[in-house]
Amino acid sequence: MFKPKDAFSSFSVDDLEKARQFYGETLGLEVSESAMGTLQVQLPSDSRVMIYPKDNHEAATFTVLNLVAEDVEQAVDELNSLGIQTKIYDDPAMPTDAKGIMKAGGMAIAWFKDPAGNVLSVVSA
Repeated sequence: MFKPKDAFSSFSVDDLEKARQFYGETLGLEVSESAMGTLQVQLPSDSRVMIYPKDNHEAATFTVLNLVAEDVEQAVDELNSLGIQTKIYDDPAMPTDAKGIMKAGGMAIAWFKDPAGNVLSVVSA
């Protein structure tokens, strides 16, 4: 049976420097550059994601990274205070409140985009 020793996710951006600033400075995550010219974002629980530049980048139309928060409402307030828009969907199939938070089945989730247009979320624990 296949048994990997580790795993990580990756996605592309069109501007690595803007990504470094957004993930490192705006979101406050630990960001380092690899020898291959990619960014490695260290996430809680020893998880990581690799972000790589792509000249013909097309933003993901699905959620590429979910950030878990104890209090989604507070996290959304903090993101909004940083100029990050969380009200990005206006879809009756995914009803969100004025802040862009969808509450269903005891879970809360709000989506936002990185500078490259990739969809991220903050979701309840």
